[in-house]
Amino acid sequence: MGLKSDLYSNFDYEIVDEFLDHYSLMVDAMEVMILDLSKPNMYEQSVNELFRVFHNIKSASSYLQIAPMSKLSTFVEDILEEMRKNYSCANEETINWLLSIDDMFTVWKNDIRLDKELSHIKYSLLKLPDLDNN
Repeated sequence: MGLKSDLYSNFDYEIVDEFLDHYSLMVDAMEVMILDLSKPNMYEQSVNELFRVFHNIKSASSYLQIAPMSKLSTFVEDILEEMRKNYSCANEETINWLLSIDDMFTVWKNDIRLDKELSHIKYSLLKLPDLDNN
């Protein structure tokens, strides 16, 4: 039994369906927001939107007891909070790291769609980028 079946057996169908729909939309929107972090005129809007995306994923995945997703989104949310406070443009290393994060969430989206267990988090994602290296 995969994650999707497990969610349906433990939670109300409407809650699971709403999560799956919103999760898919958020994952599909991430890449553009991440790429916009390199544009000074788009940075503030993009970092705030990304923060909200990861906050929403964290909250929903925590409620649904999807531990890997909750933990990774909490980790990313903390980095984005730092970026919201202290930066006005993201460097290439940070953007590449966030694109790799996006890739992981996309893999999970496909795992859920195929009703598989979630793939393991790539350890390289846990190495923080140098946010100051502009």
